[in-house]
Amino acid sequence: MTKGFYSIMLAQFLSSLADNALLIAAIALLATLNEPEWMTPLLKLFFVVSYVLFAAWVGIFADTMPKGRVMFITNAVKTLGCCIMLFGTHPLLAYGIVGLGAAAYSPAKYGILTELLPPEKLVKANGWIEGLTVASIILGTGLGGFLISPMIDHFVKQEHLFGVHNAAQAAIAVMILVYAAAAAVNLLIPDTGARYPKQDFRPVHTLVNFGKSCALLWKDKLGQISLSVTTLFWGAGATLQFLVLAWADTALGLDLSKAAILQGVVAIGIAIGAVLAATFVSLKKSIDVLPIGVAMGFSVAIMSFFKGAWIPGGFDFIGIHFSYAVIVACIMLVVVGMMAGFFVVPMNALLQHRGHVLMSAGRSIAVQNFNENSSILVMLALYSLLIKAGLGTVTIMVLFGSFVGCSMLAVILKHRHNQSQEDSLHLIGEEKRH
Repeated sequence: MTKGFYSIMLAQFLSSLADNALLIAAIALLATLNEPEWMTPLLKLFFVVSYVLFAAWVGIFADTMPKGRVMFITNAVKTLGCCIMLFGTHPLLAYGIVGLGAAAYSPAKYGILTELLPPEKLVKANGWIEGLTVASIILGTGLGGFLISPMIDHFVKQEHLFGVHNAAQAAIAVMILVYAAAAAVNLLIPDTGARYPKQDFRPVHTLVNFGKSCALLWKDKLGQISLSVTTLFWGAGATLQFLVLAWADTALGLDLSKAAILQGVVAIGIAIGAVLAATFVSLKKSIDVLPIGVAMGFSVAIMSFFKGAWIPGGFDFIGIHFSYAVIVACIMLVVVGMMAGFFVVPMNALLQHRGHVLMSAGRSIAVQNFNENSSILVMLALYSLLIKAGLGTVTIMVLFGSFVGCSMLAVILKHRHNQSQEDSLHLIGEEKRH
């Protein structure tokens, strides 16, 4: 890998670290404002709405200048969103501004990989990016949980810090510094030399072209399979973030600062799965991982029935009490995460490859983001409605896991149908022709 790739990795790590820690801080801030429980999943919904609303423009924006510069600008927008949350803007609106920066950041982050690296290195690069992103999720959720803990809250209230009155605000202040550091690292990313024709931002023209790009990727036999999987994965993943917090409360009796650690545990599993996929799955064999997605979905449904009361007791180590029930829960979450990482990394690499072949890097990632984040919007809205309707965590997890498992099974059947009509696997590894 090149020096530029390592700069991308560091910038992505810092930006993702702040995204995940900020989510925990924003949830805590909603609690201090006494907002209703159903509003919590709306945080993520507000975060991703920009991915959908501006999908047609962020891709072409990513292609207007060197992508390192794009990543710098978008991290600056994230910093702004964090600042206005600290100084009184409602968490939903402020987190939405952070999401606007993230929406414009994503096409540049993934698009630069196809500019910098040959197709045969994409799975490995995605494995490392995904693994590092997951490491940032682990550390970010852990950092967020620590920064909103009673100890930090007590410290903040004693010290009377300017503009900071509770632990949630202290966490937000720290994230401002992390976003600023990520923006600084973006300046170290080299210019790949890739240049695209002058971009047209006219609304009607842009929307028409974006629609054509979406249709092009969905019509491609490999594109539609990989896009279906990644769309489902990110919608399910966003929902699982909140389901884990709810499950930790109902099944294990953990508060938010401790439950946030379980999000990190899932991420550990994803990291392991991502590394295994990067090591053992080539781009040519990427389709073979689809059955893992079926197993992951139904595993979540089964896991929902677990109760901490089934496994009493625990032990003390270096002054920390470890519950046997929590350890078992962590093992289950790691397994679910491993399956998720193992099947999504090859699918993401395949989608990037087909998008790069069929259109520009920025445009293809924008199409991907539009579909994936539309899925997040729909699934989080449904999750919020299910909570408001009074459904319990177990019921929601069973519905969620069964839906994911059945959807992945439908994707496998669709791929088999496509193959029965015309073999498309020979297109994997195809060079860009235009």
